[in-house]
Amino acid sequence: MKKLFAAILVIMATMSLSSCSYNSMVQMDENVKAKWGAVQSQYQRRSDLIPNLVATVKGAANFEKSTLTDVIEARAKATSVQVDPTKLTPESIEKFQAAQGQLSQALGRLMVVSENYPQLKANENFLGLQAQIEGTENRINIARMDFNNAVQEYNSKIRSFPANITAKMFSFNEKGYFQSEAGADKAPKVQF
Repeated sequence: MKKLFAAILVIMATMSLSSCSYNSMVQMDENVKAKWGAVQSQYQRRSDLIPNLVATVKGAANFEKSTLTDVIEARAKATSVQVDPTKLTPESIEKFQAAQGQLSQALGRLMVVSENYPQLKANENFLGLQAQIEGTENRINIARMDFNNAVQEYNSKIRSFPANITAKMFSFNEKGYFQSEAGADKAPKVQF
């Protein structure tokens, strides 16, 4: 009887120590989901701008069709990858990031190739869209940093004692981070 009473007392003490953490874990989990929504919103904004950019570029005579095709295909792939906010695993984020990275590369090639077309560079629509895409890329970077900060706070909470007990009891699992793309640690060579 004493052992049963002691076991119940230990369980109740553990639950009282960790029960306060449940609500904050729920709030942090929801914050991570909201930050993920902000990331997706910025990527969607970029995706929405691309058809206008492609249409503007198509207006330039003899523009490289393969570059436009690459951008269109990369956009289609990027918009087809969806990640469930309740399953933000490192693998799902990596898959999402890879698709978005392909689109970023295709857009980068488009901007580089556009330098060879003076009438395109002087086109106000193109310049406006180029500025909007640049601003969107900055917003994406900020949204990803905010997401990573929310993930760090959440992951730290669910791994700290005594909150880790509540986290295990209620299946609060670690979330994945955005990470830099392979080769991002090397500065690109610029030659004139």
